Amino acid sequence: MTRHTPFPAYGSCCRRLESEGGGNGVRSVRVWARLLGVVQAVVEDVEFDEVEQVLVVAVRPRKASRRRCGRCGRRCPGYDQGEGRRRWRALDLGTVRAFLEADSPRVRCVEHGVVAAQVPWARHGAGHTYAFDDTAAWLVTHCSKSAVRDLLRVAWRTVGSIVTRVVADAEASTDRFADLRRIGIDEISYKRGHKYLTVVVDHDSGVLLWAHPGRDTKTLERFFDRLGAQRCAQITLVSADAAEWIATVVADRCPNAELCLDPFHIVAWATKALDEVRRQVWNAARKGGQKTVARDLKNARFALWKNPEDLTERQTATLAGIAKTNAPLFRAYLLKEQLRQVFALKGAEGIALLDAWLKWAQRSRLPSFIKLARSIREHRAGIDAALTHGLSNARVESVNTKLRLLTRIAFGFRSAEALIALAMLDLGGLCPPLPSRAAA
Repeated sequence: MTRHTPFPAYGSCCRRLESEGGGNGVRSVRVWARLLGVVQAVVEDVEFDEVEQVLVVAVRPRKASRRRCGRCGRRCPGYDQGEGRRRWRALDLGTVRAFLEADSPRVRCVEHGVVAAQVPWARHGAGHTYAFDDTAAWLVTHCSKSAVRDLLRVAWRTVGSIVTRVVADAEASTDRFADLRRIGIDEISYKRGHKYLTVVVDHDSGVLLWAHPGRDTKTLERFFDRLGAQRCAQITLVSADAAEWIATVVADRCPNAELCLDPFHIVAWATKALDEVRRQVWNAARKGGQKTVARDLKNARFALWKNPEDLTERQTATLAGIAKTNAPLFRAYLLKEQLRQVFALKGAEGIALLDAWLKWAQRSRLPSFIKLARSIREHRAGIDAALTHGLSNARVESVNTKLRLLTRIAFGFRSAEALIALAMLDLGGLCPPLPSRAAA
């Protein structure tokens, strides 16, 4: 191992030079500290390991930072010297990997017991410096997985661990639930085998507030437990689909909130009812030997599903043919379109049109739409609230779309918690700035 000593070994001589305000040694100490992003610490020595081809910088905390609990930062009595010297990975210096090396004593905390003492350059339990962690967290939201892995020279699973602790640190110092009034709740599949996340989004800021594995009453209650009774009472509007487990928890935990059912899901019910009618008439034509009619009906699915403004010329012609030859199917199409118009109007006009739609659906002689009308009446309060307040789950769906992309990026993370941490970095506003740079 080759030792570089551009300044004297840090001791009485170096302290004397620092107090006198001169000398190349002190300037070198400060340069190394700035290069490594080290604060509240003293650089004692620098060595280059010829075998491992790494730079090892010996450091120690300043007096004010010593003997503090690694978890809570409280001053504590010393316990022992721990396992001796240990290293923390720092950001590369040029093309060379760099490590900080220091003693790792333990202290006895009245709250956390015997723990490793706090160090000012790294998070508790981490093997990397603050600068390394924050750089990795920033890169993972701006670069591809392979770019982060190759640039930092770490395993992708290590990046997952870094992201998890960076987010935990940011959440501990940030109150993301302050002044929360309108939220959206939804679920998203994140892994094969019916693995789901429940996500909560702030409608006013558009950021992801919370996510947790599962999609049931107990999962959602975790969010409201964390929110607390006082803040639950401040929530006025909640958007969601018609899942009973969401409605039950919201009614129980948010006494002053109105549940707004997402219009997209209601129109999706109508699209499903329309497709049931299409399949019925298609089966009737097929069994009656009308092969040409059956083929045309089978190929008419997308013309019936699409919004009128998005139809191609061929699809428009298909609909015109259905209007002339198949009254029940065209009636189902018009019912679907008028329900979509209900949510386009919103407000009192939308509510009035919905009243008329329910009467039309009830006398349509289409079993699937009669059933749909009953379902809408059962959920009428939530639908009217969505029409009155103009609230939908569009923001939540936007977040879910980005979450699906992050799921592919995070492939290889060991746990759902690492995926959630990545989502909180990218979508929850917890991404740290690059070291020594102000947040954008």
